[in-house]
Parts: sequence; structure tokens; C-alpha cells
Amino acid sequence: MTSTKTNDFGKVAVLMGGHSAEREVSLMSGSGVLKALQSKGVDAHAFDPAERDISELKRKGFKRCFIALHGRFGEDGTVQGALELLGIPYTGSGVMASSISIDKVMTKRVWLAEGLPTPRYQLLRKDAYTREIVRAVPDDLGLPLIVKPAREGSSIGVAKVNGYSEMAAAVDAAAALDSDVLCEQFISGDEVTCPVLGTGDSAVALPVIRIVAPEGNYDYQNKYFTDDTKYLVPCGLPEGEEQAIQEIVLRAYRVLNCRGWGRIDVMIDGATRKPYLLEINTSPGMTGHSLVPMSARASGISYEDLCVQLLASAALDQQQTARDGGKK
Repeated sequence: MTSTKTNDFGKVAVLMGGHSAEREVSLMSGSGVLKALQSKGVDAHAFDPAERDISELKRKGFKRCFIALHGRFGEDGTVQGALELLGIPYTGSGVMASSISIDKVMTKRVWLAEGLPTPRYQLLRKDAYTREIVRAVPDDLGLPLIVKPAREGSSIGVAKVNGYSEMAAAVDAAAALDSDVLCEQFISGDEVTCPVLGTGDSAVALPVIRIVAPEGNYDYQNKYFTDDTKYLVPCGLPEGEEQAIQEIVLRAYRVLNCRGWGRIDVMIDGATRKPYLLEINTSPGMTGHSLVPMSARASGISYEDLCVQLLASAALDQQQTARDGGKK
């Protein structure tokens, strides 16, 4: 837990809501963070970029921001770039790491270039594919397979395709949300997630959570609005597997140059026990159902202390570059 005094933070904006498809979840996350910070004596205030101009942050004297925005315009480098220009430190990853991480295809390309395992995929660009191309995707990736928008989170627009006849509808639904559609090999086995706190060599992986969703369907509804999904922490994986996943997750986090915090989702092949990296969240949920607080709690960090620790890590890219590379 950080030793920083909460009154040293100055006036803090908790950015929540925003314009993305995940607005509802963001408002839940932000409300929890706001209450937690205020309970710790932080001068924290709600700030919704969908309702107020971001430049108000400077005019109103905010000294740092806790980003509780999810998805586009909050997790994709755009608000991070605005805060860089305003000179207001913020939680989470910087501009480039955020913009790469929101894009599942770009993330895969980086991971594959670094020799990290991720399911095989095909990218379909809107208006550049035909029905014949769509129908042929299972020939390459097999069935079942996953279809998802390349730049959405919270399982929005994600479909599991079990037959050729389902491909067109799944791709159309994803394309309605994003110009890039990711078709991905389905890995059958254990679904787990692993949060990371910190930056660079000092980053640490928190306990792995195993997710057991109704009928294996960890969708938007089962993530946030039901109590039917089971979250196992300790995860109960075979001996040595949790540590191996934590190690691969740390590598995946570091090669994207993420900072502050994040959460990486992983599938473990039930037959081979090989882990496959699915995606990274650089502004994870902080709701009552969210996984980072759950994992942190298992390692002895309360929700309130987690929020303060994350706020203490707020930084700017230019500050981080100076720390990493010495004096400018």
C-alpha cells in the first residue's frame, strides 16, 4: 500500500461515463471508485466527458485523474492524449499502450511478434469481405469459433459460432459496432484472468481468477448483471499452472509497455493445458462484479486501498519516459 498522504493528491477527477458502448458499466465503476477515494479523504469529484468539456479539468483546478472510463474514448489513448496535452497525470497506461491494447488485432500482432501464444485468427475489414470469404473462415479456424469487434470490451458484440450458417449474422453484428471484425479460434478449456499492478520490472501479477460461467457463456449479462457466474480465487488450477500464467501475463503486459494496472484474459486448452492470451484491459472494471478488486482482495488489498494505490501511480507519458531514460 502506498505511503502517499491522500491530501497530497490535490483535487481529483474520477472520469466516468463517456461516449462508449460501455458507458453503463463505466458509471458503475466510477461511482465505486469515487466513493472509495472520498472515504479515504481524497478530494475526489465525478467528471463525465460526455457531459462536460475535457478542458474544464484544467480550468477547474484538477491535479490528477482516475480513469474509470471503459472502451473507446476512454481506454483507447484518446483521453490519455488529451490529458497529456493538459499536463494532468492519470491512472493506467499511456497513449500508445492504450491505443494498441484496445485493438485486439494489434495486440495479437505484438504478442505474436514477441513469441507469446494467442489463438489463431482472421481479420475481416468492413466492406472488404464477401459472403464467400465469411463462410470460408471456419475452414481455416475450425468450429466452433469466436467472432467479435476488434475494439469493444465487456464482451459486447461477441458471438460463439457453432456452424457455417451462423457466420454471416455474427459477422454482421460485430461489423455494426466496428469496422474491423476479429474471427478467432475457439479454445476449449479453463477461462481465467490475471490482474497486474505496477510498471515495468516492478509490475506484479495478482492471484489468478478462474471464471465458471453458465454454460460457458461469459457474456455481457453474465459479467455484470447476474450472480450465476462463479469466480474462483484461489483458482484451483493444477500445481504450477497459476505461476506459469502469472509469468506469461507479466511478459504480455510489459511488451505492450503498459503501466499502472491492467488485466489479461487467458484461455487454457483443456487437452494440452497450454495457455493462450486473449486480450488485455488497460482500464478494467471496478464494479461490484469486477475482477481486479476481487483478486486484490485475495492478496490482502481492500477496494479502498486499491483505489488509492492506483491514484498514487497516476503519471504522464513524459514523466514515465524521464524516469525510464534518465534526465531529459
